[in-house]
Amino acid sequence: MIRRARDGMPSGSLLMLVLFGLVLGSSVAVSWSAHWNRKLLNQQYAELSVRDKAQAEWGRLILEQSTWTAHSRIETLASEQLQMRIPEPGEVRMVAP
Repeated sequence: MIRRARDGMPSGSLLMLVLFGLVLGSSVAVSWSAHWNRKLLNQQYAELSVRDKAQAEWGRLILEQSTWTAHSRIETLASEQLQMRIPEPGEVRMVAP
């Protein structure tokens, strides 16, 4: 004989219904958590890709800067375009501060 509660359901049915609801809620939470984790991981990989591209560009810019500021290049530009030259020792005048 099954004992019945006042509302007409067996006494363990309410407990089973609550446990089923908790298990269902837990499974939805795990699924949502896995989805959120994948989404954040994809964003992280995208940001790492952007960082790697920026570092490569930075390296190219540093190389270009060192090329443009090389002493031999500046000396060549000064002598060819500005007709500058190194003064003779007799042309140098020392000015006292």
